[in-house]
Amino acid sequence: MENIKICQVSSLEKIFPSGKADFPECFHAGALQGEELAYQIVLRKEGWGKAEVRWSVSSPLQDAVQVFQVQSVPCELAAYPAEHAHDDDYLTLDSGVFPDILVPLRKNTLEINSALNTTVWVNLTVPEDCPGGEYPICFAVEGEEGRAECTFTLTVIPVRLPAQKLLFTQWFHVDCLAEQYNVPVYSEEHWKIIGAYLKEAARAGMNTVLTPVLTPPLDTAVGTERLCVQLADIEKQGDSYRFELSKLRRFVDLALDCGITHFEINQLFTQWGAKFTPAVYAVEHGERKRIFGWDVRADSPEYTAFLRQLLPAVTELFQSMGLKDRMLFHVSDEPGKDALEQYSRAKAMIRELVGDCPVIDALSDPEFYDQGLVRQPVAATNHIEPFLERQVPELWAYYCCGQNAKVGNRFLSMPSYRNRILGLQLYKYRIRGFLHWGYNFWHSQESKSKIDPFRVTDGGGAFPGGDPFSVYPGENGEPLCSLRLKIFHHALQDLRALELLEALTDRETVEKTVEGFADITFSEYPRNARYLLDMREAVNRKLEAVVRY
Repeated sequence: MENIKICQVSSLEKIFPSGKADFPECFHAGALQGEELAYQIVLRKEGWGKAEVRWSVSSPLQDAVQVFQVQSVPCELAAYPAEHAHDDDYLTLDSGVFPDILVPLRKNTLEINSALNTTVWVNLTVPEDCPGGEYPICFAVEGEEGRAECTFTLTVIPVRLPAQKLLFTQWFHVDCLAEQYNVPVYSEEHWKIIGAYLKEAARAGMNTVLTPVLTPPLDTAVGTERLCVQLADIEKQGDSYRFELSKLRRFVDLALDCGITHFEINQLFTQWGAKFTPAVYAVEHGERKRIFGWDVRADSPEYTAFLRQLLPAVTELFQSMGLKDRMLFHVSDEPGKDALEQYSRAKAMIRELVGDCPVIDALSDPEFYDQGLVRQPVAATNHIEPFLERQVPELWAYYCCGQNAKVGNRFLSMPSYRNRILGLQLYKYRIRGFLHWGYNFWHSQESKSKIDPFRVTDGGGAFPGGDPFSVYPGENGEPLCSLRLKIFHHALQDLRALELLEALTDRETVEKTVEGFADITFSEYPRNARYLLDMREAVNRKLEAVVRY
């Protein structure tokens, strides 16, 4: 007697452990050469109790298939209260457990349950030289309860997915890596862990990395400081400074080896207005001590003199590595309109020191652009319309906890189509870059304490669950990817496919291929997974037709 229920669903569904898996079944999809594709298999035992089954995958592309089990994590703050203007497009507004962690299945056994869903994530990256055609992927389970199997058909479009043009950064917190794995900062163990996390980030489309020349003054309570991770070793000699930058060079080389191409130098002034200086440590008279921090105003002559020596030294290093054109600088994160004057003074201080390197900062008020303070603003997606109206060249976008109504985001409690829709939106508005603050922010709000990411997913009740990070600290210094990070990568691949179609045809062809293209905005878009799946199938069919003829 067969006592195993099995079904295939798309990667855009979130399967809750005890929920009904009554989603539309997914039997086929297309992908380009070099593209990552995923779908899910939901298993449940008939009758009562639990059982162990053996699983197997057979396919002509078997070597390119990875299999993960989806694990759920707790979340106390699933969404901000209604008075903070969340919308109705959430899976739930209540605390609970949410599917998110992708745990590699290294053994060929699984446990299935009559009371809970067991969800398997099947991940496949199409080889870049894979011939076009149809490729079946058969997944089977077998045990005392019987046998069950399902087959997914992948159609490979014989055209290679182009390289990503969009610059994408999720802020990479090296201090959190040292703390979670309890290793000394920039010890050999720490460097190994940094490399593993950079590789995972690059696989997910991140090509720009926050580079801590100084310890980034981010999410730090006033008067406190985070673990010192400055890459610059500094010696103070009177009014002069000597900089030893071998660690910075090592960080850059490691990032390049992992697939990173661009480097954003950390913010040079404190968050939300550039009022004070970052915590900076130097050796003076043989003693290592803090020489700048919350007790030093941003416009102090001493800090100005320091930057006048530091920034040319850093720029010279990148120049010697042939990377000066891949540097980006920050002044202060998310300055408000009340900080215009202070931000202006801080920007003026560094303008001549960074030359023509881009200065980018996350902000919401277009007056920073109108006054010429930021030529490449990073606009919040729910405040981006004024920047679009101004036709800002090289415009970036970002979202974080505050983008919780109407616009897309990647919270645990949001459906995955609100995550993946971003690719189409970035394409439509020709956005140059995208920024998110939390690749691995494993702290509470303002870094007042460390958290266990497997137990606390909302920054200690500060942010909607899933906002602070998209990877989990796995064993042996290896990251565990989240379902949300994979979906975001699929959004970036949508962007690349749309750009490819435009390159092979024209913009008008893309607009005709994508249903409802003219009506898409950052806040208005179809609220269902089917739209995105159909959109990619339509783009794939058009690409196949173009390549064939």
